Amino acid sequence: MKIDINDYLLYNFVPNAKHNMGVIIAIWAPIVLIYFMDVQIWYAIFSTLLGGALGAFRHLGEIRTVGMLQSRFESMPSAFDRCFVPPSGPDAKAKNWRTSKEPKNMAKFSRMWNEFIRSMRMEDLISNRDRNLLLLPSFSTDESRVQWPLFLLASKIPAALNMAKEFKGKDDAELRKIIGRDKYTCAAIRDFYYTLKHIVCFLLEDEDDRKIVENVYGAVTESLEKKVFLKNFNVSGMPFLAVKLEKLLKILMAEQWDDKAFKNQITIALQDIMEIIVLDVNRLHLLLTVKESATDVPLNSEARRRITFFANSLFMNMRSAPKVSNMRSFSVLTPHYKEEVLYSIEELKKENEDGISILFYLKTIYPDEWTNFLERMNNKPQEDGLREWVSYRGQTLSRSVRGMMYYKKALELQCSMEFADSVSNEDHIREKVLPDLKFTYVVSCQIYGILKRLKDPRQKDILNLLLMYPSLRVAYIDEVEEPVMEKNEGKTKKVYYSVLLKGDTNTYQEREIYRIKLPGLPTKIGEGKPENQNHAIIFTRGEALQTIDMNQDNYFEEAFKMRNVLEEFPHSHGSQKPTILGLREHVFTGSVSSLAWFMSNQETSFVTIGQRFLASPLRVFHITRGGISKASKTINLSEDIFAGFNSTLRLGSVTHHDYMQVGKGRDVGMNQISLFEAKVANGNGEQTLSRDVHRLGCQFDFFRMLSFYCTTVGFYFNSMVVVLVVYVFLYGRLYMVMTGLERDILEDPQIKHNNALEAALLTQSFIQMGMLLVLPMLMEIGLEKGFRAALGDFIIMQLQLASMFFTFQLGTKAHYFGRTILHGGSKYRATGRGFVVQHAKFADNYRLYSRSHFVKALELGLLLLIYEVYGKSYRNSSLYLFITFSMWFLVVSWLFAPFIFNPSGFEWQKTVNDWTAWRRWMGVRGGVGIQPENSWESWWEEEQEHLRYTSIRGRVLEILLALRFFIYQFGIVYHLDIAHHRRSLLVYGLSWCAVLVILIVPKMVSIRRLQMFHMDLQLPLRMLKGLLFLIFLAIMTILFKFCGLTLSDLFASILAFMPTGWGFILVGQACRPCLHKLLWGPMKELARAYDFMMGLVLFTPIAFLSWLPAVSEFQTRILFNQAFSRGLHISMILAGKRDGGASPM
Repeated sequence: MKIDINDYLLYNFVPNAKHNMGVIIAIWAPIVLIYFMDVQIWYAIFSTLLGGALGAFRHLGEIRTVGMLQSRFESMPSAFDRCFVPPSGPDAKAKNWRTSKEPKNMAKFSRMWNEFIRSMRMEDLISNRDRNLLLLPSFSTDESRVQWPLFLLASKIPAALNMAKEFKGKDDAELRKIIGRDKYTCAAIRDFYYTLKHIVCFLLEDEDDRKIVENVYGAVTESLEKKVFLKNFNVSGMPFLAVKLEKLLKILMAEQWDDKAFKNQITIALQDIMEIIVLDVNRLHLLLTVKESATDVPLNSEARRRITFFANSLFMNMRSAPKVSNMRSFSVLTPHYKEEVLYSIEELKKENEDGISILFYLKTIYPDEWTNFLERMNNKPQEDGLREWVSYRGQTLSRSVRGMMYYKKALELQCSMEFADSVSNEDHIREKVLPDLKFTYVVSCQIYGILKRLKDPRQKDILNLLLMYPSLRVAYIDEVEEPVMEKNEGKTKKVYYSVLLKGDTNTYQEREIYRIKLPGLPTKIGEGKPENQNHAIIFTRGEALQTIDMNQDNYFEEAFKMRNVLEEFPHSHGSQKPTILGLREHVFTGSVSSLAWFMSNQETSFVTIGQRFLASPLRVFHITRGGISKASKTINLSEDIFAGFNSTLRLGSVTHHDYMQVGKGRDVGMNQISLFEAKVANGNGEQTLSRDVHRLGCQFDFFRMLSFYCTTVGFYFNSMVVVLVVYVFLYGRLYMVMTGLERDILEDPQIKHNNALEAALLTQSFIQMGMLLVLPMLMEIGLEKGFRAALGDFIIMQLQLASMFFTFQLGTKAHYFGRTILHGGSKYRATGRGFVVQHAKFADNYRLYSRSHFVKALELGLLLLIYEVYGKSYRNSSLYLFITFSMWFLVVSWLFAPFIFNPSGFEWQKTVNDWTAWRRWMGVRGGVGIQPENSWESWWEEEQEHLRYTSIRGRVLEILLALRFFIYQFGIVYHLDIAHHRRSLLVYGLSWCAVLVILIVPKMVSIRRLQMFHMDLQLPLRMLKGLLFLIFLAIMTILFKFCGLTLSDLFASILAFMPTGWGFILVGQACRPCLHKLLWGPMKELARAYDFMMGLVLFTPIAFLSWLPAVSEFQTRILFNQAFSRGLHISMILAGKRDGGASPM
């Protein structure tokens, strides 16, 4: 298509050109870039559909509520028998547990189920009452009578009594039909009937009285058999009888008897019977009095999730468990550095600036668990109990150790069940030693020796863990000064050892088991975490190894499945046997805040459904084979994935299994999450530059290669392309609107619609707002919780500004991935795993996000403003809004998301304090030993660290990218009224004179002012300032009066010259080795001025919103809505107020 352009509004460097390639590039470059992202979109759709189908075929989410559990509970013992009870003989046939209604191995199932329930009680997820309702009764020798847990029989007896009372007929069959509609009502009646008989017969000492009771029960049984019960008995009096019986049971349950006097009245032989009777009385009382629905037990959401997932997993495709003696032995390895082991009492009670302690915060977030804890402690909690309760709700080593040691507890129960019928001493010995032979847990505490020398409290806490869990082992790197065995007498050298410890319960100290000499300090050669794992791997044993991070957890019911998981190794999945088994992760920090919930859902979309898709049809990769981690500095920052690359390159096979899960903690605060995303993006940039990715790409077939690309390198590359599309589009539009070409194109009658551009921008908006993560998230939540719940979660996430959060994190990924590609030099960023309820200061947010988000957002905002101002006369507003809406949303998200998701971000007093702290931070001079968080200068130097070690190529690219800031001035000056529509280069040259005057004169005045100040010439200094001000007024008057300068020209000049100054700064930073010290000082002051102005632009709307009283409360609801649903009043907490009924502890 040919369009004639008559009026070119800028200086035309090629006046005789027949074609304008700039227009073609400006229009089509964004569309071409979008094509790079189309593959990512199709992958997200395909992986969502196929991953969801795989999950459905694996029976995921078939039991997702307590109501569903109630309907399937009858089949659970048979499913348990199929999964966990090894066949008794070689001819044993597989059981059809899906259709079997007859409970199998009820005794073993009840033992495991009750241990599961008790473990949740010890974790304070359920109360004593919930525990009693969930426990299965002791297995009865009467096979014809199966007793179900009370939560299934809840409210059944009161309902049956009402039915009997209101029934007016005389036909037993009709009443039995009404009651028999609910199978658990019949079970509750039978349970109540026989339990009452058992209690009454025990309480009656006279044999004649017992015979009377037997006769009554016989008459009832005979009437039921002959179907004349309604004729022989008056059922309308049953509710009155129930009231009398309830009073009797309360008397029996009351602790009014003296325990010693009561026990002296009975013989020693009846003591065990008495304990059973007490349990029966309690059960009978609950059967009679509990009136709430079974779906309300337990009340704790985490307990409900664990119970339903375990029940669901019994009906999933799980390998049958072998005998403990035949199972594969395995080890668990956890690296630990400086993370918290167990919170001290001082840390629990230490208040932050809002007056909130960790203990008070957790009591408010988990009120039901705190109540359960007090009940378990008889309302007298000890210090050790408090420390454990808080630590088990954080991301601490003690939580990880407790979770992993469930493996031994599960193995002990399995051995007990396996040797239950054995009478030989040899089998009893095997029962005791098998758990230790099959399971080993090693925690690699890298600096344990240093902690011991410094008498750090964490060393004492680790020692207590060793004493608490005798099977636990601790490995660490020991540094020893040894004499040099040569002529150099008296000299020593440092020698390093890998040391393995265990706890000695006799001396209450650690005891050394092994000591292995190392050639040097491994953590200086490679990255810290992988080297910490690698030096300790020699102490692990067994046929399998599970690598667990320090922020992970485990559960008793999941540990019970380890035998089944290990049985996956000898079975082929496709062409070969697996070398790596992948398991699900449940993010247990998701309920702390909205941000933690967003990260939990992101984990669901990217990890669970993504790994299921990659492992099953594609068999791409997981973590490791042969070794634990690759550990080279910088390049192997993301050590686990490089070990996965190595596994796949060695033709390793991987599987993913949904029937078992472990707990996982994630970052819960905005700054923590951003640091984590920056670390991962840096690591992915290093992967892009590595040989491993190239080799994998060469070995994969087409489909595996694309899937590998879309889940690793491509995911971050496309995140960068999303941002790059916005830049290319806006700079293209800047060129077109400044030259006047866009006006000619839009007004041309041949142009009706630009469908390709509209489609491209729609795709960009789709990805920018995190929609690629929404599709798999909706599918996975829909599978596990139901699609109505998934849709509800999606709506709530949007109300909590999830799109703003994901848009902000998109900028984090793009910035750090792009910087690593350009300059390399990624580094580990410690995120911290604490509880985030503390307000982050404005200076901290500015320091973290200035270059990655704020500068880029202001640049894009400036482009959008120019595009609107200079194209408004010929373009309708609806077209502008349609094209630029997502871009304005990106600008607002990048500028204000850190403050919206910052606790107390809009509280007036904190805003005032933040302003004071930020001004102080801006003014403090840098130097040796001054940390970046204390000084703007130190931070500015640190921000340029990547340029110190970059190559010439990196510096040249940095300069070329900085040249874009000089385009604004060239485009705008020709549109000034003072230019009078002239298109010569003289206009552009005069604009540079103005720039030089603006930059040089203030610096000259500053230097002269400093000299005159030291010479004590205050009066001449003031006169000089006054003279310069008068000269400025005279020049401005002349320009307004005689040269045609207008007020709009002043605002346009700001838009033109501000980017030019920033361009000078960026070029100066890239050319720092070539700059003289005299030029570097002014460059630094110019950068300080720009940062101050950017801070002022950011702070103004924050201060205004802080002045409005309702904004702070609205922000609190956005941040902590999930906690509100569990009874958390964050608005009171962040204000430092405490509820009157709260414990002062």
